[in-house]
Amino acid sequence: MPTFYEFFAGGGMARLGLRADWTCVFANDIDAQKAASYNANHGDNSLTLKDIHDVTPAELPGVADLMWGSFPCQDLSRAGARAGLDAARSGTFFPFWDLIGGLAREGRAPRVVALENVCGTLTSRGGRDFAAICETFSKFGYRYGALTINVNLFLPQSRPRLFMVGVRQDVAISQELVTPGPSNQFHPEDLRRAMTMVSPAAQADAVWWVLPAPPMRRTRFADLIESEPKGVIWHSTIQTQRLLALMTPLHRAKIAAAQRTGRREVGGIYRRTRVDANGDKVQRAEVRFDDLAGCLRTPAGGSSRQTVMIVEGSRIRSRLISARETARLMGLPDDYILPVRYNEAYQLTGDGVAVPVVRHLARYLLEPLLGRTGAARSAA
Repeated sequence: MPTFYEFFAGGGMARLGLRADWTCVFANDIDAQKAASYNANHGDNSLTLKDIHDVTPAELPGVADLMWGSFPCQDLSRAGARAGLDAARSGTFFPFWDLIGGLAREGRAPRVVALENVCGTLTSRGGRDFAAICETFSKFGYRYGALTINVNLFLPQSRPRLFMVGVRQDVAISQELVTPGPSNQFHPEDLRRAMTMVSPAAQADAVWWVLPAPPMRRTRFADLIESEPKGVIWHSTIQTQRLLALMTPLHRAKIAAAQRTGRREVGGIYRRTRVDANGDKVQRAEVRFDDLAGCLRTPAGGSSRQTVMIVEGSRIRSRLISARETARLMGLPDDYILPVRYNEAYQLTGDGVAVPVVRHLARYLLEPLLGRTGAARSAA
C-alpha cells in the first residue's frame, strides 16, 4: 500500500480522494480549525498543527511514495493582489521544497510530488511564478507535467485548477502515461503558453501527462440543494427584491427565462463590483442557470459567499448556500463532519481540493506511476 505526506492538508480532502488504497504517514496544516476537522474525520490524529517553516525532515517518517501539497493560492489568484511566490502565503511553496531537499539529502525523497493551485498561477507575474515552479521540480531532480482540470467534469461547480505532478528521475515512466504534445482538454492554451516561459533546461524535464476524460457528469447543481438547509435561513421578500434590483437587464432576463420554463430552476449568485456606463464602481448581482454553481471562494466578506436563488414560476426565493451544500460541491460525503460555524465550514470547503478530481488523478496517473495500475483500476 503506497504512503504519502499531505501538506496544507485542510480538512483532508486529498486524503479522501486517495482513499483507503493509500496510507497517510504525516499531515500538516497551520489552521487549528481545519486541523480539528481533519482529525475529527480521519480519526487518527495524524495531522501536525505547525507552520511549515518549522517542520523538519526528521518529523517525516520513512520514505513516502507521494508528497501532496495544495499550497495557499491567495497571492497567485486573479482575484488577489497577485504578489506571487514572493508573498508570505503562496511563498510557502519554498519551505515545502526545502523539506523535499532535506529528504533527498537523506536518500528519502518521495517518488512522486503533486501540487494543486489556482490557474492564476499560469499568469502570475507574467508567467514567472509558473516558470519558477517548473524549474524547482527540475532542480530537485523531478520530471514533471502540468494539467488544468475543471471540477465541472465531476461535480456541478465551475472550478478550474492547476495540478502539477513530478516523478523522481530514477522512476521509470510508462509510455502510456505521456503524449508527445499537449491535449486539448487538460492542456489548454494558457498552459501551453506558460510553458514557453520555462527555461530550456527545465523544459527538458517536462512531460505532457495523459489523462482520460471522466464519464459524463449527470449531477446538476439543483440536485445538491437542500430543501430544509441547516445554518442558513431564507431571505425575506424585501431582501430578495433588493438582490434582484442589483441585477443588470441581462441577468434579470435570465430570471425571466427561468420563470418561463415552468420548472423549478436553481441558480447561483455572486455579488461583484463592476464599472457602470458613467465609470462609477457599483455592486452587481450576477446569476447563472447553467446547472453549475459558481466557484466556491473563501468567505472573506459577504460578496465572497454564494447565494442560491430558486425560481418556481412567479415565486422567487433566495438564501446563502448552506455549508453542507458547499461540501457536496467538493465531493465530500454527507457524513463528513463540518465545523459548526458557517464561515469556518465555508472556509474549509472553499480552500479545499475536490475529492473526485484527486481520485481521478490517483487512479490514472499517481498509482500507475507507482506501478499499481491493475490493482488501482480494479478497486476504483
